[in-house]
Amino acid sequence: MRILFVRPNIGRLAEGAYIDEGRMEPLELAVLASLTPRQHDCLICDDRVEKIPYDEPADLVAITVETYTARRSYEIADEFRARGVKVIMGGFHASLLPGECAEHADSVFIGDAESLWSEVLDDAHRGCLKSVYQGTVGNPQAGGVLPRRELYSHHDYLPLSLIQFGRGCKYACSFCAIHAFFRRHHCVRPSRDVLREIEQAENRYVFFVDDNFLSDRDAAKSFLRELVGKRVRWVSQGSIDMTLDTELMDLMEASGCIGHVIGFESLSPENLKGMKKAPNLIGRGWDRYQKACEILRNHHLQTWAAFTLGHDHDTAESITEVADFAIENKFCVAAFNILMPYPGTAFYERLKIQGRLLYDGHWWLHPDYRFNHAAFRPANMTADELTEACWKCKQRWSRPATIFRRFWDVKTHLRSPLRMAVFFDFNRLVAKEVRRKQGMYFGLKHASLGTAQTTGS
Repeated sequence: MRILFVRPNIGRLAEGAYIDEGRMEPLELAVLASLTPRQHDCLICDDRVEKIPYDEPADLVAITVETYTARRSYEIADEFRARGVKVIMGGFHASLLPGECAEHADSVFIGDAESLWSEVLDDAHRGCLKSVYQGTVGNPQAGGVLPRRELYSHHDYLPLSLIQFGRGCKYACSFCAIHAFFRRHHCVRPSRDVLREIEQAENRYVFFVDDNFLSDRDAAKSFLRELVGKRVRWVSQGSIDMTLDTELMDLMEASGCIGHVIGFESLSPENLKGMKKAPNLIGRGWDRYQKACEILRNHHLQTWAAFTLGHDHDTAESITEVADFAIENKFCVAAFNILMPYPGTAFYERLKIQGRLLYDGHWWLHPDYRFNHAAFRPANMTADELTEACWKCKQRWSRPATIFRRFWDVKTHLRSPLRMAVFFDFNRLVAKEVRRKQGMYFGLKHASLGTAQTTGS
């Protein structure tokens, strides 16, 4: 068989096509390709950088669906199915809303693909693809499977090798789609397999794509001890409670860690309690993260700070304070994200019960929704006011004067030429992408995909 693995784009800009300049390797597709026997012909198609080859021969199209790419995923699937090509959909959105995906696919894969992908291929080859495959959540890349990175060769990605150490997270944040998918399940790969994959990858700069690289601290420490001395420079995503473990912090620094994406989310303890953001409240008296930030800086770690804005105790003024906090702490990058009600999360269900969802509760499909706009009614402002407050934070953060002010930190950005380059390269890229993506359309077609017409305000 000839199998086409597709990574959809978000959509389009008002003035035309959107090319994602911050794109990273579609690791999940390379892993699926590696699970596919070599008698099958595999091709990765990345909608972020190239046109979809609808008219080229294909026996099966596998599409990974995220909530932000759902509308575009359905457009792609419909085009292939109109040509008689079988389509299977998987990924987070397919697992959270399999019925919705089933309207546009011949088959939907729920859960992790490793456990049943061979069965999918056998069924597709025999022409009897099942409508649903229910995979289990288990160890990623079991058996030492390595992604087929040669399939990236005709694409242009950021100079980072994406590698997974584990999957899932032990915490239960109410707004998080990761928790809705994994339900606090967390598993890690054997260190030897991860080290072998690092050796195989051409780039010695690594992004561990784990949702919380440090969720299992003992496993992380064991791996980092083996990583010390390998001359790897790496970044990942981790919870702020990492700073409570001195040994862990020392091991990260010794093993080549440059920094982390960290979910600060809010400066309000009431908000953090409401969203069940346990790691942000563990260990110390509330000091607005000052001690934790000091520890990060003392270990020379650059911080990519992520905030979710629009919680019930947020106001326009408190959102401005979040930007003040991020600038004062000279973070490398900060994301001032509007809080999004992802389907399947406790947050989504609460808003649904309260009647606060906009765009008929299906913002990811609604033709009037725009990227980085509020999709619900906040408690202390209008949806438009929340959108505007977050946009002002992003604009202020990316001003040249603000970037220059944040750069002067001898413990982090000025620590080495590499960290200087990381700071300026990512700030340039993030500033450009934030401006371009604000208000973009989902999908390439403006016609509604069957959703209702009203949005609310």
